[in-house]
Amino acid sequence: MNFSLSSKALTSTKADCLVIGLPEKGDWPESTTQADESLGGLIKSLEKAGDISGKNAKTSVVPLTDQPWARLVVVGTGKDSDRTQANYRKALIAVVGALKDGPSKSALIALGDTTVSGDESASSESAKLTLIGRILEEHLYTFHDYKSEKPTASKLNKVVVLASSAGKAQKDAFNLGLATGRGMNFTRDLGNTPPNICHPVWLAEQAKAMAKEYDDIKTEVLDEKQMEKMGMNTILAVGKGSKQPPRLIVMEYRGGKAKDKPYVLVGKGITFDTGGISLKPGEGMDEMKYDMGGSASVFGTMKVIAETKPKINVVAVIAAAENMPDGGASRPGDIVTTLSGLTVEILNTDAEGRLVLCDALTYVKKFNPAAVVDMATLTGACIIALGNHATGLLANNDELANELLAAGERTGDRAWRLPLWDEYQSQLDSNFADMQNIGGRPAGTITAACFLSRFAKDYPWAHLDIAGTAWHSGKAKGATGRPVPLLVNYLMSHAGK
Repeated sequence: MNFSLSSKALTSTKADCLVIGLPEKGDWPESTTQADESLGGLIKSLEKAGDISGKNAKTSVVPLTDQPWARLVVVGTGKDSDRTQANYRKALIAVVGALKDGPSKSALIALGDTTVSGDESASSESAKLTLIGRILEEHLYTFHDYKSEKPTASKLNKVVVLASSAGKAQKDAFNLGLATGRGMNFTRDLGNTPPNICHPVWLAEQAKAMAKEYDDIKTEVLDEKQMEKMGMNTILAVGKGSKQPPRLIVMEYRGGKAKDKPYVLVGKGITFDTGGISLKPGEGMDEMKYDMGGSASVFGTMKVIAETKPKINVVAVIAAAENMPDGGASRPGDIVTTLSGLTVEILNTDAEGRLVLCDALTYVKKFNPAAVVDMATLTGACIIALGNHATGLLANNDELANELLAAGERTGDRAWRLPLWDEYQSQLDSNFADMQNIGGRPAGTITAACFLSRFAKDYPWAHLDIAGTAWHSGKAKGATGRPVPLLVNYLMSHAGK
């Protein structure tokens, strides 16, 4: 797909399709007024007749003749007072849906001058161009790699987005959006790949491929022998029941000054989770290929960083394993010694994500991080608490938590903070080890984070539980690409500082 910005006059830009926004009430944006004048008042006439609507995200297609455009797509943008970033995003998604399924090979999108309420992070032209770029990539996504007969591809192959200028600021904003969308799509590709192909060694190969593709990425992979020598016994304990060996994957991007502390991302990479000896129910178990959603989002974020080259240092660490129940698998009741030296009594082998993460959180201390953010499809309890809309956030540092929450609000990739109070820690008490790996049914998301917090005391740390946001179930089943937008926005807010 060819995406570009243009600051040329709307009427001098030819395309198969022109996309304009129509408010439900309020003043028209300049681009809509110009299009109407060029079309001899057609838009005003169609609105008056009720053939097109300004209702938010309502799209209408109007055939044209003897114009620079063969057809017009009108998208309703709602009332001025209701045009939040979220509603603007819905309108953009509707536009991409209409273009994706339509006959146009090229499109000119004139929606950057539509007013959006809120602060500059949502209302500025740069913010809107970033969002347009992301939505274009995100919603033109398809995944048909394993179908013998490929669905008919969209005819659309060129999109020009109208802007007040095609200068560096506008291009950088638009390209950041496109890169974020591509990062999300990479995350989705990894998540949607079947588990007979996507296993820990395969994930490590993807990291090595990234290092070859991007000069700024350096990759190191630790195998099971190296991890055993270091004492990463909890990662090894999770992988013991599988023929696929675990891997610790490290990717480094050094775009900042040598003295700058890196921001560290840690991803849970359980490429398939049967629950181990504590076997899960069979229904819906196929979706446990998405249990590597945390690692996939780390990959996607690193791809955005490698493409946009911000002045920041970022380290990504992925703890990858497959949780299977063969004769060598860990048992409930086993006690293992973590890399930190603390011992864990494994009471439930299906609480394996925290086991791979705890060794990774200990390992990252070597980088002297500015902050560490881990992400994991960790607890079903998070879905019960927050549904599928918000990511659960827990942290040992208020400043870091607030920065992540703000990044989620700016991007629409929202999170909600849960408490990490000491009162919950006692639920992890064990009679035989320093701790047990489950805290019972009450506050399951919180006690999982309490477990992780014991290994993250030496730096600012936040945990993102993406169990409810990393993938869709049902007919729309598939990885979402979250929380890549949140992570990218958070990292970019620190770039160059």
